[in-house]
Amino acid sequence: MNKPEIILLGAGGHCRSCIDVIEQQGCFSIAGIVGRPDANTDDAILGYPILGTDDDLPELRQRYKHAIITVGQIKSAAVRVRLYQKLVELGFELPVIVSPLAHVSPHAQAGAGTVVMHQVIVNAGAGVGVNCILNTSCLVEHDAIVGDHTHISTAAVVNGSVRVGARSFVGSNATTVHGLELPDDYFVRAGQLVISPRDGVSTASPEN
Repeated sequence: MNKPEIILLGAGGHCRSCIDVIEQQGCFSIAGIVGRPDANTDDAILGYPILGTDDDLPELRQRYKHAIITVGQIKSAAVRVRLYQKLVELGFELPVIVSPLAHVSPHAQAGAGTVVMHQVIVNAGAGVGVNCILNTSCLVEHDAIVGDHTHISTAAVVNGSVRVGARSFVGSNATTVHGLELPDDYFVRAGQLVISPRDGVSTASPEN
């Protein structure tokens, strides 16, 4: 049985990591990658062709049903939010991509377009929104909530019953203490221990 084809939006370093997870998961065949307007369509990423740019998405929708966003996210989620909204408007289906080397509890949930990278743990009762990045070796503990379009970076720890607002970023090796409620558009530095919402900074802007 042929695997359904999927296209990837974003041609940078994060795309390479996502390719590895999709290949390991084995549920989809990668048709190719959608890059920026200045992308060279003669290039390829890990052997997969550049199919076009964002402007070509309406035409690509006629050929492909599934898509995933592989643009990285650090300070601002604006690009990922814009791409997600465009894909939804065009009628693409955004699957949840989960590495076979990760553990997502059957008692947890993840929203459309979320990518769960290698060695991630999502424990029972946790809820992860749409279009999130759970990056390599991060932990989302029991009953934690991760808002839409949020990036939990490598080896970060979101402890039990924490609520991370939408469009946020929790840096590598950062740790949030149990039960915190963090606002939308929130930024946590790498390695930071967050014991109060005042420990991070807001990244809210008109583009968000």
